[in-house]
Amino acid sequence: MSKRWLRFKEGTSTGFGILEGENIRVCQGDMFSGAVPTDRMVPLAGVELLMPVRPSKVIAMWNNFHALGQKLNLAVPAEPLYLIKAPNSYLDPNGIIVKPPCNGKVVFEGELGIVIGKTCKQVSEQHAMDHVFGYTCANDVTVADILNRDASFAQWVRAKGLDTFCPFGPVVATGLDPEKLVVKTILNGEIRQDYPVSDMRFSVRQLVSLISQDMTLYAGDIILCGTSIGVGSMKPGSTVEVEIAGIGKLSNRFE
Repeated sequence: MSKRWLRFKEGTSTGFGILEGENIRVCQGDMFSGAVPTDRMVPLAGVELLMPVRPSKVIAMWNNFHALGQKLNLAVPAEPLYLIKAPNSYLDPNGIIVKPPCNGKVVFEGELGIVIGKTCKQVSEQHAMDHVFGYTCANDVTVADILNRDASFAQWVRAKGLDTFCPFGPVVATGLDPEKLVVKTILNGEIRQDYPVSDMRFSVRQLVSLISQDMTLYAGDIILCGTSIGVGSMKPGSTVEVEIAGIGKLSNRFE
């Protein structure tokens, strides 16, 4: 059975719980290991949503969708190609994506995020899904002009790691089949991306297993699955939303 977990701020205190309609059932303990639902219900409208987990790292994929790879005429990768989004880039649902002081085209990339549920080190594909807690929506914001500005060094981390450049949420949904999910990105009310997760080059199972051979993944860490056709630029004053049925809608202003 699918559950939608979230973190919230109420006054000066923070908490976490399970979304039930327009209310949150407050839980105690640890979201990833033995969370205990209480009798307390809090109206969703009365709290501030926080990023649903606090990752030690967010790993972002490059060239992981057949459709975009073919459009850009990219070589088929033999293994997952990825970078790390810096912690200063993490942003709450409804938070403001801040225009950086540098000039250049700022682009949105709507993505599915895999949320790790327990320590994951050198796991096999067979056991990879045992380490997946659930899924969230994410926007891998990028300053496109920075990427290849210096011919001697591709600046992936800088271009994608600026402050507020990694919003994710609003919840982590458990019990979903990622192969059936569809990512939609909506800019100012207009659908710009609408693509199936099933088009990934490396599946969720493969990503978790292969990345865990390189680095230990911890509960709360997120793997962004990469994006597909429809990536575009946004101007200050825009609202960008990433929507995945079964998870919800991540909405952020760009100012």
